[in-house]
Amino acid sequence: MVHKRILDRLAAIDERHGPLPILLLGLTVLTGMVDAVSYLRLGHVFVANMTGNVVFLGFAAAGVKDFSVPSSLLAIAAFLVGAYFGGLLGRRGGRHRGHLFWIAMVIETLLVAVALILSVIDLGTVQGLLQDALIVLLGLMMGLQNAVVRRLAVPDLTTTVLTLTLTGLAADTTSPTGGNRLRRIASVACMFAGAALGGVLVLQVDVTAVLLAALVLLAVIAMIAFHGRISDQAWATAK
Repeated sequence: MVHKRILDRLAAIDERHGPLPILLLGLTVLTGMVDAVSYLRLGHVFVANMTGNVVFLGFAAAGVKDFSVPSSLLAIAAFLVGAYFGGLLGRRGGRHRGHLFWIAMVIETLLVAVALILSVIDLGTVQGLLQDALIVLLGLMMGLQNAVVRRLAVPDLTTTVLTLTLTGLAADTTSPTGGNRLRRIASVACMFAGAALGGVLVLQVDVTAVLLAALVLLAVIAMIAFHGRISDQAWATAK
């Protein structure tokens, strides 16, 4: 099958982590897309960047307008619940990284599919209960993704947080090897690309368009990862 050949080619790129680095870069693009949705259309909150939400809560407490305490708290709560279940998933199935990653992709695909259906039913307008529902669904997805990616332990590919990635990129500049410079640059570029794409789709089309694009991206990643769930190659062993 085509997606199995793609998986094998990606696995050949990195002996230690197999196809995971490339697939995680795809999830980094996804993060930029969904955070564009959440910030631009769901009440100025992030569903992936929890540091931002904590800062927004501080702004709101100081009396700054346009930041919603309930929305930020809801996003944090949904993220924590998703991370909790992602941790359970990692502890129960984390000994095989290929299987763990594929299961996570299936769950994320389902969550985005539900979010897309709700958005279509509401004809693209996002307010009230729909806004809260999307925050919950996307927050759950991002929390689960963070926990699973943490378990996969691929260096410099958290898929959501770039602070340490940028720090490493600058701090290791004088290192003889330069660290994982290419991977770090790719991670930043993918986040930027996802946010730019998400922003354009939100502003020029609607939320439904971004969620559809996110669903397609996740479906492609899940299909590529499908055969990795039973791989006996070294990369699939828990690190």
